[in-house]
Amino acid sequence: MATVTHLDETHQNPRRWWALGALVASMLVLGFDMTILNVALPTMAGELGATTSQQQWMADSYVVVFASLMLPAGLLGDRFGRRRMLVTGLVVFLAGSVVGALADDVNWVIAARAVMGVGAALVMPLAMSVLPSLFGPAERTRAVGVVSAASALGLPLGPIIGGWLLNHFWWGSVFLINVPMVAIGVAACVFLLPETSDPASPKVDVLSTALTATGLGALIYAIIEAPDRGWGDPLVLALSALAVVLIGALVLRERQVDRPMLDMGLLTHRGFLLNAIAATLVMFVLSGLMFVLPPYLQAVLGNDAFGTGLRLLPMMGGLIVAARAAQPVVERFGSRAVVTAGLVVLAFAALLGSRTTVDSGYGFTALWLSIAGLGFGFSVVPSMDGALGALPSDRAGSGSGLLMTLRQVGGAVGIALLGSLLAGAFRDRLDVTGLPAPLAHTAGESVVAAHVVAERTGSARLIASANASYVHGMGLVLLVCGIAALATALLAATFLPNTPTGRRSEGNGAPAVAPATADAGQ
Repeated sequence: MATVTHLDETHQNPRRWWALGALVASMLVLGFDMTILNVALPTMAGELGATTSQQQWMADSYVVVFASLMLPAGLLGDRFGRRRMLVTGLVVFLAGSVVGALADDVNWVIAARAVMGVGAALVMPLAMSVLPSLFGPAERTRAVGVVSAASALGLPLGPIIGGWLLNHFWWGSVFLINVPMVAIGVAACVFLLPETSDPASPKVDVLSTALTATGLGALIYAIIEAPDRGWGDPLVLALSALAVVLIGALVLRERQVDRPMLDMGLLTHRGFLLNAIAATLVMFVLSGLMFVLPPYLQAVLGNDAFGTGLRLLPMMGGLIVAARAAQPVVERFGSRAVVTAGLVVLAFAALLGSRTTVDSGYGFTALWLSIAGLGFGFSVVPSMDGALGALPSDRAGSGSGLLMTLRQVGGAVGIALLGSLLAGAFRDRLDVTGLPAPLAHTAGESVVAAHVVAERTGSARLIASANASYVHGMGLVLLVCGIAALATALLAATFLPNTPTGRRSEGNGAPAVAPATADAGQ
């Protein structure tokens, strides 16, 4: 028989911090992989002949599958054991990594990334949904900050280690390095994390899962293909219309069933909705930045892969500092003020970065990257904790799944939309005068491809044009990010509940009883 674990009992149990260590190990795997591919994309594009859209798919095939399967994956953990599903997810992630390492074709790499997305979908929501059952309101902000910092810690490690691997081995080594990382994560989960479950959770709805996956897939496909085909292309219009129909059907279905997998009623909680919007916007900006920055650092500024990883550290450093400092700042000033300020700082950094020129150099980039990291940390940690804390105790599990799904959708749309904006601006500005049509088409596919063509033809003019065109496109992307962050900051300042995170009462949405049940013998 299942027994409910109360938070006052959990508070006396020191194993909750050991369990948090297992979650940290799991999140490190995902954070590590998130950026190791970004720094590898320019190298892979050159060796595999990948176009900009194919590079977007190498990133987005992972994110789309991740976002589509996160809710059903979370429910599987609720019903069959969160630790068991976490370990299963890590093993699936490992299988996709092995396939990616052995692939010799762009399409196989995209397929491998999709498999890795299945594994990540099992890991991420379960790692977050365990937190409300382990920590009370006073400790949850710290726990969310630790998990967020762990994920952030993987971000700089990915480019640095990935860059070193690319300088010494073939590009497949960036996938193979996941093997020891997954082994550490599995061992930590098996030996440190208690098994918890919630047999009363809703069943996995196959039709809703299919509608989510196909709807998001159609939307992302349309956004990625639009720069090549044009927004008025029949295929792009058809895919956009199909996405609207499928996502609309998903919403209607979930509103009609008694126990929905995608609980739309959670969006009626103002605190959850606005905090989720803020967290999703931050993921939108972060994913877009991590997609456009490595080619700038590597192709335009001329750094190798390892040097590119090192030069991303200012943003990661700012993020980690802010994630650690978020709890006391929120307790002093309230979540609304901190989230709003974080978004304003993020907007300032993006707008400052949009002033980058070909001659700006790395010093200017390091300045706005470090400011962006502070903005990320001070906005994402309080907003995620505020979203979880705004939910009734019996909906904490489904709420964390919906929150992480929205964040991943934001990431997928960020890569697709901002990557497409960059691709279109780059192609429109690139001067290919005098090049044969096939070479001109190849040069327009990416800044890396343009550099390859320029080296073959000995055209210094093409290199200069490629660099200027890419920086122009990156400036447009950062401008959009800054405007979006400012708009969200205004929304947060006006409507976000101003609750000091460490002082929530049980009647204010903080779970008084954990929504998880501990298996006997744990």
